[in-house]
Amino acid sequence: MEKISKHVSYKEGVKSNTATRLGIDNTPTAYQLSNMGILCDHIFEPLRKWVGGPIKINSFFRCEDLNQAIGGSSRSQHCEGRAIDLDDTFGHKTNAEMFQYIKDNLSFDQIIWEFGDDTNPDWVHVSFISESDNRGRVMKAVKENGKTSYQLI
Repeated sequence: MEKISKHVSYKEGVKSNTATRLGIDNTPTAYQLSNMGILCDHIFEPLRKWVGGPIKINSFFRCEDLNQAIGGSSRSQHCEGRAIDLDDTFGHKTNAEMFQYIKDNLSFDQIIWEFGDDTNPDWVHVSFISESDNRGRVMKAVKENGKTSYQLI
Protein backbone atom coordinates (compact mmCIF):
# COMPACT_ATOMS: atom_id res chain seq x y z
CA MET A 1 0.00 0.00 0.00
CA GLU A 2 1.32 3.39 -0.96
CA LYS A 3 -1.45 5.74 0.16
CA ILE A 4 -3.79 5.92 3.13
CA SER A 5 -5.58 8.87 1.55
CA LYS A 6 -5.04 11.39 -1.22
CA HIS A 7 -2.43 13.36 0.77
CA VAL A 8 -1.19 10.83 3.36
CA SER A 9 1.28 8.16 2.32
CA TYR A 10 1.51 4.85 4.14
CA LYS A 11 5.14 5.70 4.98
CA GLU A 12 4.02 8.98 6.61
CA GLY A 13 1.33 7.21 8.62
CA VAL A 14 3.67 4.68 10.22
CA LYS A 15 6.94 6.67 10.33
CA SER A 16 8.67 6.82 13.69
CA ASN A 17 12.30 7.62 14.37
CA THR A 18 11.96 5.88 17.74
CA ALA A 19 10.64 2.70 16.11
CA THR A 20 13.51 2.75 13.62
CA ARG A 21 16.11 3.36 16.33
CA LEU A 22 14.74 0.60 18.58
CA GLY A 23 13.97 -1.87 15.79
CA ILE A 24 10.22 -1.85 16.52
CA ASP A 25 7.92 -3.09 13.75
CA ASN A 26 5.29 -0.35 13.54
CA THR A 27 3.04 -2.14 11.04
CA PRO A 28 -0.71 -1.64 11.52
CA THR A 29 -3.25 -4.44 11.18
CA ALA A 30 -5.98 -4.20 8.54
CA TYR A 31 -8.36 -2.91 11.25
CA GLN A 32 -5.93 -0.19 12.38
CA LEU A 33 -5.21 0.77 8.77
CA SER A 34 -8.95 1.04 8.12
CA ASN A 35 -9.27 3.40 11.11
CA MET A 36 -6.40 5.50 9.72
CA GLY A 37 -8.23 5.83 6.41
CA ILE A 38 -11.45 6.84 8.16
CA LEU A 39 -9.61 9.51 10.19
CA CYS A 40 -7.99 10.84 7.01
CA ASP A 41 -11.34 11.01 5.23
CA HIS A 42 -13.09 12.86 8.08
CA ILE A 43 -10.29 15.00 9.54
CA PHE A 44 -7.05 15.21 7.58
CA GLU A 45 -8.33 15.65 4.03
CA PRO A 46 -10.97 18.32 4.84
CA LEU A 47 -8.38 20.14 6.96
CA ARG A 48 -5.75 19.88 4.22
CA LYS A 49 -8.19 21.35 1.71
CA TRP A 50 -8.92 24.27 4.04
CA VAL A 51 -5.23 24.82 4.87
CA GLY A 52 -4.42 24.91 1.16
CA GLY A 53 -1.11 23.08 1.40
CA PRO A 54 0.83 20.34 3.17
CA ILE A 55 0.53 19.67 6.91
CA LYS A 56 3.26 17.88 8.84
CA ILE A 57 2.22 14.68 10.58
CA ASN A 58 4.22 14.35 13.81
CA SER A 59 2.67 11.04 14.81
CA PHE A 60 -0.12 8.87 13.45
CA PHE A 61 -0.13 5.12 14.02
CA ARG A 62 1.79 3.71 17.00
CA CYS A 63 1.91 -0.01 17.76
CA GLU A 64 1.73 -0.98 21.45
CA ASP A 65 5.50 -1.51 21.72
CA LEU A 66 6.25 1.89 20.20
CA ASN A 67 3.64 3.61 22.34
CA GLN A 68 5.18 2.08 25.45
CA ALA A 69 8.71 3.03 24.33
CA ILE A 70 7.77 6.71 24.05
CA GLY A 71 5.80 6.71 27.30
CA GLY A 72 2.42 7.16 25.63
CA SER A 73 -0.87 6.64 27.43
CA SER A 74 -1.93 3.00 27.75
CA ARG A 75 -5.28 4.14 26.28
CA SER A 76 -3.71 6.05 23.37
CA GLN A 77 -5.96 6.25 20.33
CA HIS A 78 -2.78 6.31 18.21
CA CYS A 79 -2.57 2.54 18.86
CA GLU A 80 -5.92 2.05 17.14
CA GLY A 81 -5.05 4.32 14.20
CA ARG A 82 -7.66 6.77 15.44
CA ALA A 83 -5.45 9.74 16.42
CA ILE A 84 -3.04 12.00 14.58
CA ASP A 85 -0.70 14.77 15.74
CA LEU A 86 -0.41 17.67 13.31
CA ASP A 87 1.99 20.59 13.06
CA ASP A 88 1.84 23.25 10.38
CA THR A 89 5.54 23.72 9.79
CA PHE A 90 4.88 24.84 6.21
CA GLY A 91 3.39 28.22 7.11
CA HIS A 92 -0.02 27.89 5.46
CA LYS A 93 -1.99 28.15 8.73
CA THR A 94 -0.92 28.23 12.36
CA ASN A 95 -1.55 25.34 14.72
CA ALA A 96 -4.06 27.59 16.52
CA GLU A 97 -5.94 28.21 13.27
CA MET A 98 -6.04 24.48 12.50
CA PHE A 99 -7.23 23.73 16.05
CA GLN A 100 -10.03 26.29 15.72
CA TYR A 101 -11.04 25.07 12.26
CA ILE A 102 -11.31 21.45 13.40
CA LYS A 103 -13.19 22.46 16.56
CA ASP A 104 -15.69 24.61 14.66
CA ASN A 105 -16.15 22.61 11.45
CA LEU A 106 -15.37 18.91 11.79
CA SER A 107 -16.70 16.00 13.80
CA PHE A 108 -14.00 14.65 16.15
CA ASP A 109 -13.66 12.52 19.25
CA GLN A 110 -10.96 14.58 20.98
CA ILE A 111 -8.92 17.60 20.04
CA ILE A 112 -6.03 18.65 22.24
CA TRP A 113 -4.14 21.95 22.26
CA GLU A 114 -0.73 20.40 22.95
CA PHE A 115 1.42 22.64 25.16
CA GLY A 116 2.73 25.83 23.50
CA ASP A 117 1.24 29.04 24.87
CA ASP A 118 -2.13 30.80 24.88
CA THR A 119 -1.70 31.94 21.26
CA ASN A 120 -0.45 28.75 19.57
CA PRO A 121 -0.03 25.09 20.56
CA ASP A 122 3.18 23.23 19.78
CA TRP A 123 1.03 20.77 17.80
CA VAL A 124 -2.59 19.63 17.52
CA HIS A 125 -3.76 16.15 18.54
CA VAL A 126 -7.07 15.08 17.03
CA SER A 127 -8.90 11.77 17.05
CA PHE A 128 -11.91 10.35 15.24
CA ILE A 129 -13.97 7.25 16.04
CA SER A 130 -17.24 7.64 14.11
CA GLU A 131 -19.90 10.29 13.62
CA SER A 132 -22.09 8.57 16.22
CA ASP A 133 -19.39 7.76 18.79
CA ASN A 134 -17.30 10.96 18.72
CA ARG A 135 -17.40 12.81 22.06
CA GLY A 136 -16.33 16.24 20.80
CA ARG A 137 -13.96 16.68 23.77
CA VAL A 138 -11.82 19.83 23.62
CA MET A 139 -8.76 19.83 25.87
CA LYS A 140 -5.45 21.50 26.58
CA ALA A 141 -2.28 19.64 27.59
CA VAL A 142 -0.16 21.39 30.22
CA LYS A 143 2.84 20.47 32.34
CA GLU A 144 2.27 20.56 36.10
CA ASN A 145 5.09 19.53 38.43
CA GLY A 146 6.84 17.84 35.52
CA LYS A 147 3.80 15.76 34.58
CA THR A 148 1.35 16.22 31.73
CA SER A 149 -2.25 16.94 32.67
CA TYR A 150 -5.26 17.52 30.43
CA GLN A 151 -7.79 20.24 31.09
CA LEU A 152 -11.20 20.47 29.46
CA ILE A 153 -11.58 23.81 27.70
